[in-house]
Amino acid sequence: MAGTVAVAMGSEGPEGQAAVEELASRLRQLMADRRIDGVETLAVRAELGRTTVSQALNGRRLPSERTVRILARTLRAPVPPLLDLHRRATRPTVSAGPVEVPPEHREFESRYVDYVAERHRRLDIIGLDLRRPERSKWPLDTAYLSLELAETRHREHPGGWHGATGRLDGPGRLDGPAIRVQRAEQALAGSRRVLVRGGAGSGKTTLLQWLAVTTAEHRLPAELAPLTGSIPFLLPLRTLVRRPELPRPDEFLTVLGSPLAAAQPPGWADTVMAQGRAMVLLDGIDEVAEAARAGTKRWLTDLLAAYPRAYYATTTRPTAVDEGWLAGEDFRELTVRPMSSRDVGVFVTRWHDAARADAARIDAAPEEAEALTVLEAQLKDAVRAQPDLAQLATTPLLCALVCALNRDRHGHLPGDRMSLYAAALAMLMVRRDEERDILDPEGIRLTEAQSSALLQRLAHWMLRNGYIEVDRADAEQVVADALPAMPQVEAQGTAPQILRHLLARTGLLRQPTEETVDFVHRTFQDYLGAKAAVEARDFGLLDKQSTDSTWEDVLRMAVGHARAEERARIIRKLLTRGDRTAKHRTRLHLLAAACLMYATELDPAVREAVTERVKGLLPPRSHKQAEELAACGRFVLDLLPGPEGLSDAEQSYVARTVLRVGGDAVVPFLKRFRESRGGLLWNVLTDGELTRGIEADEYSREILAHCKAPVGLAIHTLEQIRAAPVVETLNQLYVSGDHTSAQLAEIPGLSERRGLFLFGNELIEDLEILRECRALSSFGVFGCPSLRDLSGIRSVSLEHLRIGLYRGMSIDVLSGLHGLREFEVTTDEFGWSIRDIPIPTSVTWMNVASTIDLEGIDRLVELSHLEVDDSLGMIDWWELRRLPKLSKLRFSGELEPTAELPTVEEVTIENSALPDLSLVCAAFPSMHSLWLPHCESLDVEPFAGSSGLTIQVPRMTEVRNADRLPPDVVIQRR
Repeated sequence: MAGTVAVAMGSEGPEGQAAVEELASRLRQLMADRRIDGVETLAVRAELGRTTVSQALNGRRLPSERTVRILARTLRAPVPPLLDLHRRATRPTVSAGPVEVPPEHREFESRYVDYVAERHRRLDIIGLDLRRPERSKWPLDTAYLSLELAETRHREHPGGWHGATGRLDGPGRLDGPAIRVQRAEQALAGSRRVLVRGGAGSGKTTLLQWLAVTTAEHRLPAELAPLTGSIPFLLPLRTLVRRPELPRPDEFLTVLGSPLAAAQPPGWADTVMAQGRAMVLLDGIDEVAEAARAGTKRWLTDLLAAYPRAYYATTTRPTAVDEGWLAGEDFRELTVRPMSSRDVGVFVTRWHDAARADAARIDAAPEEAEALTVLEAQLKDAVRAQPDLAQLATTPLLCALVCALNRDRHGHLPGDRMSLYAAALAMLMVRRDEERDILDPEGIRLTEAQSSALLQRLAHWMLRNGYIEVDRADAEQVVADALPAMPQVEAQGTAPQILRHLLARTGLLRQPTEETVDFVHRTFQDYLGAKAAVEARDFGLLDKQSTDSTWEDVLRMAVGHARAEERARIIRKLLTRGDRTAKHRTRLHLLAAACLMYATELDPAVREAVTERVKGLLPPRSHKQAEELAACGRFVLDLLPGPEGLSDAEQSYVARTVLRVGGDAVVPFLKRFRESRGGLLWNVLTDGELTRGIEADEYSREILAHCKAPVGLAIHTLEQIRAAPVVETLNQLYVSGDHTSAQLAEIPGLSERRGLFLFGNELIEDLEILRECRALSSFGVFGCPSLRDLSGIRSVSLEHLRIGLYRGMSIDVLSGLHGLREFEVTTDEFGWSIRDIPIPTSVTWMNVASTIDLEGIDRLVELSHLEVDDSLGMIDWWELRRLPKLSKLRFSGELEPTAELPTVEEVTIENSALPDLSLVCAAFPSMHSLWLPHCESLDVEPFAGSSGLTIQVPRMTEVRNADRLPPDVVIQRR
C-alpha cells in the first residue's frame, strides 16, 4: 500500500489560490476606481513589465510582494490589506488529498536524504589541522554562520521629505532602490525561487549546503518551515555543464556521481519535482562559461516550466549575470553582505572552538588549548585595531585564512593581501608537512617551488580556458606537459601520481567527483594563475580580459607578481584600453589606479599617467560620480582621499561612495571624517538608507556619536532605532519604514528627543507613542495609511507639525494645538481644502501641497510665511489678500494675479520658465526680496522702476540689462 506525505503547497492550495484570485479582483476594482483604462497604462505608471501587471490582474499567478506594493501605491490604495492577501496566498497549506508516495519511493527517499545529510554535513575550514587535511572538515552546526542577505526593492519616496531637513516637495512617489537586510533564514523565507549573489568566498556555496543538510535532517528553522519535507538536490553547475547536454531530473544523481544513482526508482525524480517536493539548489552560475550561460538559462527555464512547484535557489558572483537575469521567472535576488565586525568576531570564536575541540580529540597537551585561547583574543584585537586586516577578513574564506595563518605564525600576521596569500600558500603547500614531520607519505616529495610551479601551470590553463572545474584527465595532461621541464619531479612518479600527491598534500586542490578536479577556492586559482600569466608573459590574456569584472583580482595580483617593467606594461594597457573604450573608461582607469597599491616599484611616468587619468574622478564631485565609483567595487576604497584638503561637498560625495561600496572597511574609513563639521557631509553620514547594511551599534558608537552638525538622524531599520545615539546634534529623528509603536518606544532617550518624524509606516495605527515624548516640540507623520487615531498628539506641546492626510484620520484634535507655529500638510487625495483642516489660528508658517485648495485660509490671521507647491488660482489671490500679516510667499506655476498682495515683502518663484516679471512687480508692490532659484536667464529691465529690491539668482544665471537698474536694486548670486 502506498504511503502518503503532506506537501506544503503555498499558493497552489485551494485557500492560497482563492487569495490570489481575490487579490487580482481587488486590483482590477482599484483600476476601475482610478479610471485606468488598460494594462498598458497601469504598467507604464507603475514602471513594471506589461506581463507582470497582466499576471497580477488575471489571478493565474501570484505576483511578488514588491509588485503588490508598487501596484498598491500606483493605485493610491492602502498597502496592508493587499499584503494580507499576498501573505494568505503564500502561507503554506496542506493539500486536501495528501500526495501518495509508493513504498519503494519512500524507502529510497529515506536512504537518499540520509545520504545528502552525511555527504554535506561537514564544511572545509582552512588550515584547521595542519597535519591532516581531511581533519579540516568540521560539522556544519559548528562551522556554519548565518550571514546577512540584502534585497534591493523600489521604495516609495515619502512625499519628497529631504533627509534631515524634513521638507516636502510633493506627493509620494517611487524613488530609487531601498535595501532590506536580513539574516539568511529570514531573507529566504516566503519565496520559492531565489538567486543569491556574492563575491569570492562569501559563503554562497555554504548557504546551499546548509539548506540541503537542514532540509534532509528535518530541522529547518521556523522561518523556513514551509520547506519541511522537501527533497534536496545540490547541483554544482560547473559539474553539470561538463556534459554535452544538461541533465534531466532523473539524471541528477548520475551526473553528481552519487552511489545511489543506480538504486533510484524509475520515475522517482520526476514525481518529486512534479509534486513540488524538490529543492533544486544550483550552485555557481558564474562558474559556467559566459558563452554557455544562455543555454544554462534555457535549461533552467525549461525546468521551471515543467516543474513550476519545486523550490529553486541558485548562486552567482555579483557581476556574472545582469541584475534581473531571472526576474522574468519570479526569482527574488539577494546579495550576501560582507561579514560585519560582529560576524567576524563570531566566526573567529567558532574557528577557535573547532580548533580546541580538535586538540582535545587528539589528546593534545593542555598548553595547546590555552595557546588557542590567547591567539583568539590577540586576533580579535588585531582585526579591530588594523583596518587593513579588518578589510581582509570580510568573507568566511578570508577570515578562516587569517585564523589559520595567525595560528601557524604564532600571532604574527602579514600586513597586506599579497603577503597574506603568499604565506597561506606556503603554509598549505609545504610548511605544514615539514613542520609536522610529514615528509613523503605518497613516496613523492616536492619543494614549495615545484608544487607552486605545477599548480600555477594548472591555474593558468584553467584561466585561459575559462574553467573552474576540469576533468581529472585534463589536469593530468597539464601536469604531464610540465614534467619534461622538471626532471627532478618527473623522476618521482607519473603525471597521475604527481596530481594525486598535489590533491592529497597541498590543501589547494580537491575532487568534487571522482573524475573532476578544482581549486578549493577561486581566489587561489586567481592568485596562482596571475603569477603564471606574468611568468609566461601572457599579457595579451590579461589585456583581453581586463573589461571582465571577474578578472579584477587576477589583474591586480598580476601587477603584484610582476617585475617593474612588466607591471608598467600591464598598467599602460589598462590606461590605453580605457582611453579607447568609453563604456569601460572609468572602471579601467580606476582599476589601473587600484593596481598602484600592488606595485612596489613602478616607472614614475606610468604612475603620473594614472594620476592624470583619475584626477577628474577623484574625489567624486557629484552624486552621479559617487555612484559610478561605487559601482567599480571595493578596490575604489584604496583610492579615495580625505578629509584633508576637501570641501564639505567633496567630503559628502566621498562618504556616499564609501557607504555605497559597503563592507567592514566603511567604519575605519569614515572615522577619519568624524571631526569634520560640514552639514553636507553629515547629511550623508546620518542617512539610514545608506548605512542600513552596516552594523548599527558600531556605526552609532564610532561615527554618529561624534556628529558635529545639527542635521538630525534618518533611521530605517530596527537595529538603527535601538542604536540611535543621544547626541544634541541628532535630536531630530526621521524614522522610515514599518515599525510598531512598541519598536519605536525602543528609541534611546525618547523622552528627551525634541523632534520625531515618521514616514512610510504601514503598521502604526495611533500616536500613543507620543505620551513618552515629554520634550517633543516638532512632529511629523507621512505615508502612514493605517494611522487613524491622532489623539495621542494632545500629550505633547508641539510648535511644528508636518502631516500627510488620509480620509478617516481623526484630525479634529489639531484644533487644540494652541501653541503650534509651523504647519506643513500634504496628501495625494484630491478634494481637500484648508477649510476641511482645523488648523490652529496660532500658525505663522505653513507649507501646503498642490492637492489642497487654499479656500478658507483667510481665517489664519497670524500667518506670515506661506509656501504653496502649485500656482495660485484666481480665488487664491483674494484669499491671501485677507491675511493681514502675510509677508513671505513661495509658489510655483503660472502667475495670474487677480489682486495685489500689499503686505508681502519676500517672494520666491520656483518656476524654471519665468512669468511676466512686470506682473510680479504689480502683484507685490512692497516686495524688497525676490528669489528665483531655477532661473537660467533673466532680463531685469522690468525692475528698472523698482527701488530697495534685492533679486537673488543662481550663480550661473545669465543676467541681461543690469545696467538699467537703479543703484538700490541689487543682483545677488547664490
